[in-house]
Amino acid sequence: MANVVRAALVQATWTGDTESMVAKHEEHAHEAARRGAKVIGFQEVFNAPYFCQVQEPEHYRWAEPVPDGPTVRRMRELARETGMVIVVPVFEVEQSGFYYNTAAVIDADGSYLGKYRKHHIPQVKGFWEKYYFKPGNVGWPVFDTAVGKVGVYICYDRHFPEGWRQLGLNGAQLVYNPSATHRGLSSYLWRLEQPAAAVANEYFVAAINRVGVEEYGDNDFYGTSYFVDPRGQFVGEVASDSREELVVRDLDFDVIEEVRQQWAFYRDRRPDAYEGLVQP
Repeated sequence: MANVVRAALVQATWTGDTESMVAKHEEHAHEAARRGAKVIGFQEVFNAPYFCQVQEPEHYRWAEPVPDGPTVRRMRELARETGMVIVVPVFEVEQSGFYYNTAAVIDADGSYLGKYRKHHIPQVKGFWEKYYFKPGNVGWPVFDTAVGKVGVYICYDRHFPEGWRQLGLNGAQLVYNPSATHRGLSSYLWRLEQPAAAVANEYFVAAINRVGVEEYGDNDFYGTSYFVDPRGQFVGEVASDSREELVVRDLDFDVIEEVRQQWAFYRDRRPDAYEGLVQP
């Protein structure tokens, strides 16, 4: 019998406040559960606007603790209600002055499994993230969930192959990549990098982008979220580039083993020859 996991992702427009944004994602999650999904992921800092288009101290107000903040607690209850694994990207405050771009991973019974903190922090026009976030410091964890082994890589991370590979070495079968990227900056790379990472590392990738224009800048987030398989093929259609959408797809995890036997990339790695890759 095929090892098929029904997975979901949400690309959403900003509502204007956290309460309604979280409520909207809860509605999407319940709909995904009705459609049989067992795992769902949300976009980067899903419960807030993409405030990194500006550098203003007022936006520290979006930060909250993980896992003890209100959003993650609410998502744990949502996981219990729906029986789904949930990937929850938020702005994390660990202590005064210590802020991270983080994703919590919650199992289908509502238990908190852990967090990933974004490693690579951009600082360019429209993406002033170093103003807010410290670089991640918890490695590349892969979480043993009810649906299998799930990892997370966040937005700008996707341009760096090293983390993708570490997630594969750590056993990932599905990696969620919650993002906020705008039209004209990276749309060409958007359909290139994640499929290439899925092929090179032989697992499924869920690529999530925001959609629409928000109040703190001119970035036009272009959606086009998708799932891609270990052969680099889109699973079903790519989402709209202009409207909110819940995407639900069946992922055949047996393909992972088929591809790893066929292409054998992990067998033929040469870590003994790669020392220069980690030199400053």
